[in-house]
Parts: sequence; C-alpha cells; structure tokens
Amino acid sequence: MTIKRIRSVPGGPEPVGPYSQAVVADGLIFTSGQIPAVPGEAWPMTFAGQVRQTFANLADLLAGAGSDLSRVVKVNAYLTDEAYLDEFNRIYLETFGDGLPARTTVAVRLWGVLLEVDCIATCARAPEEL
Repeated sequence: MTIKRIRSVPGGPEPVGPYSQAVVADGLIFTSGQIPAVPGEAWPMTFAGQVRQTFANLADLLAGAGSDLSRVVKVNAYLTDEAYLDEFNRIYLETFGDGLPARTTVAVRLWGVLLEVDCIATCARAPEEL
C-alpha cells in the first residue's frame, strides 16, 4: 500500500500542529479538520463567510491530494452552535448539490472559529502521481 502524507498545499493555510492536512491511502483521501483560515488575512467574521472559506480550503486541499468536492463520500462537520445548522445546510447544498455525501454534524466548543469540517474522498490520481 502506498501512503502519501500532505502537510499543506501551496497557497493554503499551514497546519497549526504536528499533523498532515491530508493522507492518501488505498484510493481514499482522509483530511484533517479544515477551518476558515486565509493565509495572511483575517478570518471571515460571519458564519456564512466562515463556512464558504472552510469549504474553499477543503476544495484546495482535495485538489492538492488529487481529488475534488465531487468525490467526497463522507463529511464530519463541527459547529459551535446548533442554531447555525439551517445556514450550514443551505451552504452545504450549494457546495455539494445533488451529490450529497454522508454526513455527521455535531455542536462542539472550538477555539476562535465557528466551525471545522473534515472529509473522506476518493482519489482521482494515484499517490505516486502527486
């Protein structure tokens, strides 16, 4: 089995600790939790802005790992307040359309952001091609 560990992708946020942003193994990509970080900029302040930036970061990470949002099969979403669920669902539908992945969503306490999202996706390219 070939395993490719991706610490970060060009232009994307750097990890804030000792971990890989994504791991590609056996045709699957496992991402670490993504937040609305924008390198060199302030984070979006509205919940909707944070959701869109988080999905943009996830899309960039998946592209760097040889995939895209259309190949996501599972999403784990962590919201800081259950009151955000309707707005999250609306943007989630905009992001994934009819190709809805399986999903778990929970309300948790996070540090400095309103959400975090990780996923599992299928890989369009072999790890050795990355």
